[in-house]
Amino acid sequence: MLLSIWLAMLLGGAGAFDQRIYEAFFAGHRPVLLAIARFFTFFGEPTLLIGASAVVALLLWRARLARTGLVLLAVTLTGRILSEVQKYWIARARPDLEPHLVIVKTSSFPSGHATSSMIFYLTVALVLADHSRWRFTGVVAAIMLSLLIGTSRVMLGVHWPSDVVGGWAFGLLWVLLTLGPAERLLHINSETA
Repeated sequence: MLLSIWLAMLLGGAGAFDQRIYEAFFAGHRPVLLAIARFFTFFGEPTLLIGASAVVALLLWRARLARTGLVLLAVTLTGRILSEVQKYWIARARPDLEPHLVIVKTSSFPSGHATSSMIFYLTVALVLADHSRWRFTGVVAAIMLSLLIGTSRVMLGVHWPSDVVGGWAFGLLWVLLTLGPAERLLHINSETA
């Protein structure tokens, strides 16, 4: 289903429906919404998420959970790389209906902020709250944060809504496909705290 969503966003994006949603969300003339969008987009910045992955992995290593940290790094970094490969391969132009309210340098599909935030925050929630009563809360919080980050990219005028939905779908699919096998491969459950 997630692959179908990704494909639908790829094939059906940047059309009239996408344009209507884009215009409805654009925050260029609404200062409060613009400030909110800039706040949330910061938490999806690729350099921030790559650095955060390294910091969390280091903290896990120090807590004698090195394999868990390695899984986190592997899932988040390979997902980020694949997001960039898609951008290069697909080369969808960014929307130009309104001025871009932040600087962008790559192609549009999928949204790197939506993809990377879904992968990073969801992986962290699943890894850190494994077998915990906080797991559901952590997963919901991670998904909500990614939804806000992705929406901020449309509000800032730098992505079509389909770019963002495609990014979320790919990010969620990547976590579902890789986290379990990576954990089993490295036998995380055998680590001692």
